[in-house]
Amino acid sequence: MTGLEQHSADVVIVGAGYAGLAAASRLAAAGLGVVVLEAADRVGGRVVSEVLPSGVRVDHGGQWIGPSQKRFHELAAQFECATFPAWETGRHVEIWHDGTRSDHSGSMPESGPGVAEHGRVIAALGELALTVELDQPWLTPNFEVLDSMSAEEFFHSQTDDEDALRRLAHAVQRVWCCEPREISFFHVLFHVASAGGFEQLAGTSGSAQDSRFADGADALALAMAASLTVRLDEPVLTIRHTGDGVEVITGKAAVTARRAIVTVPPAALGRIGFEPALPPARRGWTGHTPMGRVAKVHAVYEEPFWRKKDRSGIATLHGRNPVGAVFDNSPQDASRGVLVAFIHGDRVDRWAAAPDDVRRADVLAALAEVAGARARMPVDYAEMAWSEDGWTIGGYACFVYPGGWTEYGEHGWRAPTGALHWAGTETASVWNGHVEGAITSGDRAADEVIAALKAAG
Repeated sequence: MTGLEQHSADVVIVGAGYAGLAAASRLAAAGLGVVVLEAADRVGGRVVSEVLPSGVRVDHGGQWIGPSQKRFHELAAQFECATFPAWETGRHVEIWHDGTRSDHSGSMPESGPGVAEHGRVIAALGELALTVELDQPWLTPNFEVLDSMSAEEFFHSQTDDEDALRRLAHAVQRVWCCEPREISFFHVLFHVASAGGFEQLAGTSGSAQDSRFADGADALALAMAASLTVRLDEPVLTIRHTGDGVEVITGKAAVTARRAIVTVPPAALGRIGFEPALPPARRGWTGHTPMGRVAKVHAVYEEPFWRKKDRSGIATLHGRNPVGAVFDNSPQDASRGVLVAFIHGDRVDRWAAAPDDVRRADVLAALAEVAGARARMPVDYAEMAWSEDGWTIGGYACFVYPGGWTEYGEHGWRAPTGALHWAGTETASVWNGHVEGAITSGDRAADEVIAALKAAG
């Protein structure tokens, strides 16, 4: 096109998050020419680290790695990105909606309002998750029935214990960053199955929140990108099928290639024009898979003072304050103390709309409940509301509305569209919604491309 730089490659990849980088690395290792186009001014996608004015590095997005996330560990070892165990020593705290506090160890209190009934429903959910067909979810027994109901409907069919329902709702908010009324119950089952069980999603040691990266969770993305051709600040405007492949157009360049891999979240696809238009199943899937709503807030202190009181810094909050969960996010050497607060679902909408001073006061009030009055006086403070991110439009990942899997899953989830292949953590069978899922989705899409190009000769 006139005025645009002209480039060509064997494969063009849209998005330089972990899915795009994994796909590019695999294709380059196979001897193919690859160009990666990234809308933002950085690589990493939903994983981004920042050094705050206090000198502390924080992860605004994905940050943890679990022992069963094998590809993530393989790449971390390959690029010598060191990890360390997340801090969980000391007593955790739960603050109930009426202000009642209880200390506990492990991911859940052993007793308390609704605990036993919550455990029973989660166990039933776990049994159903064992029936999920991860690679072809639509072949799961009773698939349409499970997908027709929301998580809220399933919970109410299992119990009328209001305290248990409150706990179950909090679990959905915390893991999927949405409300139980919004999410397909089948998607909950699929997500649980993809992680290997609910405890893997919610737990710390031995689970998804087991360890952190010494130099930030985007250190691996930066290392992977160093040997690849990645063009930053180039939002893709149009993807056009041609007679022998694709043409991908940004505001600066037109890149022709034999195949393309698109890794952006479903909600972001609306910003790209497709010629011809995407098929109905793919469009329908995109319309039924919104991103979760989450904000992540870091407060930095001179030291992790709560540890001196045998507090872990880990907390679950069920009250009116918008904060739902807190973790100790201090650096490995404890040279500073850092608490990270998470705000999920509907509460993000209200919190994000408030003035700056109100948002800050709400978060620090919650941290003071968890760690004591000293938590009101951080030396540094940083917010990241993912729903307001210009390119991701939410986090941690998408969820699926009731009926979405049934109507559009088989043909819209990740089936290639002509010369277009789909990656991103939302397309993963294992560890869907996590960095591990992003990496393995990139591997899968790259293998699809290699096979297609080999077949074409």
